[in-house]
Amino acid sequence: MRRSSLMLGTLIGVLLVTAGCTSTVTGLATPAMSNPASAYVDPLAPLPTPPTPNITWDDCTNLIKPQLSGQPNSDRDITYGCGRLDVPVDYAHPDAKTLSLFLVKAHLAGQSNRIGSLVVNPGGPGGSGADLAIGLSLSLPMGILQRFDVVGFDPRGVGNSAPLVCLDRAQKDAEAASPPRPNTPAEITNFTNHAHQFASDCLSKYPNLEHLNTVETARDLDLIRNALGDDKLSYLGYSYGTELGAVYATLFPNRVRAFVLDGAVDPTLNDVESDHQQAGGFENAYNRFLQHCIAQGSACPLDSDPAAEVTALLQQTAAAPIASPDPKETRKATDGIVTTAIISAMYDETSWDELSKAIASAKAGDPTGVFTLADSYNGRYTDSSGTVHFSNLLDANAAIDCNDSTQVVSLDQVESYSNAWAEQYPMFGGSFAWSLYTCTPWPTRRHPLPTITAPTAAPSLVIGTTNDPATPYAGAINLTKALGTARLLTWDGDGHTAYPKTSCVSNAVDDYLISLSLPPNGLVCPA
Repeated sequence: MRRSSLMLGTLIGVLLVTAGCTSTVTGLATPAMSNPASAYVDPLAPLPTPPTPNITWDDCTNLIKPQLSGQPNSDRDITYGCGRLDVPVDYAHPDAKTLSLFLVKAHLAGQSNRIGSLVVNPGGPGGSGADLAIGLSLSLPMGILQRFDVVGFDPRGVGNSAPLVCLDRAQKDAEAASPPRPNTPAEITNFTNHAHQFASDCLSKYPNLEHLNTVETARDLDLIRNALGDDKLSYLGYSYGTELGAVYATLFPNRVRAFVLDGAVDPTLNDVESDHQQAGGFENAYNRFLQHCIAQGSACPLDSDPAAEVTALLQQTAAAPIASPDPKETRKATDGIVTTAIISAMYDETSWDELSKAIASAKAGDPTGVFTLADSYNGRYTDSSGTVHFSNLLDANAAIDCNDSTQVVSLDQVESYSNAWAEQYPMFGGSFAWSLYTCTPWPTRRHPLPTITAPTAAPSLVIGTTNDPATPYAGAINLTKALGTARLLTWDGDGHTAYPKTSCVSNAVDDYLISLSLPPNGLVCPA
């Protein structure tokens, strides 16, 4: 997944369990296809004009504010609105079935010289933009909040916007615990059977499955802009959110005011190339984590050879998963859980010390720390009553990625890639290749992305982090070139995404969003 590391994890699911917030839709059935890759929808085909939308807003400050207690900047004088916007299920038939998008608006008291709304997307795909808007209301510079309302939306199929839920809690726990890289015939059979069952279950539970795609979400974004009353869109997209923003700029170049695209997805790569690039990005981040641990000396709990400690834990948990000393925790930590914990920590370099402690504790018999990191990545959380839930992040992520894809990778190809990539990237290469099989049995017509180009759009600001694991730096260079009028801002740092982590990046982004003044060409912000 490619998603922002800025979401407030404590807010995941808060809005989901609020009475009246969920949304469902019944619409046009999509038949299963024997060869879905043979049928594509032209992303640039002319379409009928959808009806003019309206957002119904309710004040939900009293719902959200208590959830922020204790968070930094939670004393900011901000009110929150929760809203609904009906959009077409199928933009080819805008007068037919609709689905209801869920939005959150954060408004700072005493705004002056208001510019409009800053619409935000956290990535994934599958991340909750509503949660992101709440988180950013506490972390964005005050200068931005004084000029913009921050508006986040749960994209179609995500969070509170007709959420796609294909797997139940037990199935997701089983999937999380499975080997990161299937090797034996039984493991391979289990993996492929799961992929086919997942595709079948998604289609049976969501007849509009093919319409969970980036192109139609970009069209939703334009309806949101219209409903907010902005002639042109100001947008902040992280990770996959950069892909969504780039698609919007390609479809609606004359409606771009200011686009900040942080943690850029590379528009020049196909699925195989993208996964291979991402495996390298995470491998690089993992090696930097090991170097960080070594540099700490005795302060790092993984002794003098942290790589050997991690390898030993992976071998241990593959052979004999570790039970938790907490009687309420019935799961055991497998090598799949440990690998996910490592991936989770790579998104934010401030989590590296947490990871080293979690690994050391797990080796000593307490896997609580690795469960915490893995659960954060998987969207698994426990509510105030002690009930375990999952967000639908993983379901939506797979569906959107597959609906956007035009590649069908065979099992033989996956095994070949896995073997080759494992040689190149020993920690992540073998397992990342297996993710390619998820879309092989996918049963819908595909909605591929358009070729990204927006030479007539207002200039965008693309941000690339030199050691970004999820969206390696080359993607920022290529997205800047593809858009045609964009400017590249580089942060020489670690972790996934950059704004508003440092003053150098923040000052450049703030000036651009407010005054449309781009930073100097070639600006590199230090770590």
